[in-house]
This record gives sequence, C-alpha cells and structure tokens, in this order.
Amino acid sequence: MAPKNNAKGGDKGKATKGKAKEGGDDAAKGKGGKGALKAATSINVRHILCEKHSKKEEALEKLRDGTKFDEVAREFSEDKARQGGSLGWKGRGSLDPSFEKAAYELEPSTTGNPKYVEVKTGFGYHIIMVEGRK
Repeated sequence: MAPKNNAKGGDKGKATKGKAKEGGDDAAKGKGGKGALKAATSINVRHILCEKHSKKEEALEKLRDGTKFDEVAREFSEDKARQGGSLGWKGRGSLDPSFEKAAYELEPSTTGNPKYVEVKTGFGYHIIMVEGRK
C-alpha cells in the first residue's frame, strides 16, 4: 500500500514510478476489501499507447516534467491522440485484461496532476490514468 500513500501526498514522479513497479502488489491487497478505493463497475480512462519502449520513456519524461497528460497523449500516443488519449467510460470486461487490472486499481486524478501506471499489452506500452470511477 505504500505507493498509494506516497501518490496521495508525495512527488508525482516518484509516486507513480513506485506505483508502476508495484502495481501487482496493490492488486492483491486491494481485493481484500480494505483498499483505499471502493469497488467500481466502470472507469473514465485515458491512455498513451506507444509501440516502442523508447517512445514510452520519452512520454514519461514529459509527464515527469509537468506536461499535462492529454497534451503528452496528443504528441506521443499512437491511439486516440486527437482526444488526448481519452477512452471514455469503460465497464469491467471491456478492456484488455492486464490494462483493465491496472486501470481499476488506479486512483482517479486530473490531466494536470495525473497519477498514472505503466502496462505492457499485446498492443504495446500503455501509460494509463483514470479520471473517474463509478
């Protein structure tokens, strides 16, 4: 749970870096019912999709430097770039399983101060942020 606590009040670069590396641990703990997030049936999600690891790293550097998530998505994402990476509201079961698992464990944030996680799927490298849960 430490990454979630750091993400709430700490430096966004360090918090998200730890979150990305330890996302699996948070998943196991969150299912016990005592996690910080309440169960959700749908999320409002954005992502940045990059085929190459080096391009994903460039996008992460922009985010760490304080560039808004939607602006980085327009510049770097190979999917939904015109919408700032927005996928809209997505219900459980409608996304790639590893993408969905990471996204549903992520605390909601804003494009100006995003909390994000990295995931690799068959589509490429994703940087994911969640704007809302219901």
